[in-house]
Amino acid sequence: MDHSFASALILLLLVLDPLGSLPIFISVMRGVAPQRRTRVAVREVCIAFAALLAFMLGGQGFLSVMRLSERSLEVAGGVILLIIAMRMIFSASSDLYATDGSGREPFIFPLAVPLLAGPSALATVLLLASRQPGRLLEWTAALTVAMLVSGAVLLLADRIRRLLGHSVVAAIEKLMGLVLTAIAVEMILAGLKRYFFDAA
Repeated sequence: MDHSFASALILLLLVLDPLGSLPIFISVMRGVAPQRRTRVAVREVCIAFAALLAFMLGGQGFLSVMRLSERSLEVAGGVILLIIAMRMIFSASSDLYATDGSGREPFIFPLAVPLLAGPSALATVLLLASRQPGRLLEWTAALTVAMLVSGAVLLLADRIRRLLGHSVVAAIEKLMGLVLTAIAVEMILAGLKRYFFDAA
């Protein structure tokens, strides 16, 4: 399954799911001093971006060291995305990353990893880089734009929730989950097709 810049950007936005992350983000940031929230949010987004970029750039080397084929990665990535999509459609996400209520400022966990740079996002950037390594600059640009959009959504979390309301945000997340389900199935089918075609 080959991607264009636009399709890669949409896929990354679906995987990062900034709207679906709003309840978790608001819950985690509740214990952070208001004057620190913007700085903490920017820091966590930068950490997540660095982790995803490192995974993208080191994708081919990782596959070689682990002796993994692109076909297995495509199927595995599709399965992970399918699980994430099912969670988006059928379950509430606000309690996924519970805090201990101590009011400590989050650092890396749970905002940067795994909320933004989670397994599905890591698998997606690795898959993009391994399938079309010649377009690495394009994938880096798509990741940069997707992270900027996600960061902006998280920074405006309170305003967006007040403007749209909880029910609208939940409905948008479920719609994104449906789209992501189709993408995940397409990735699995593409990986299986390549496996049987190459084996023939």
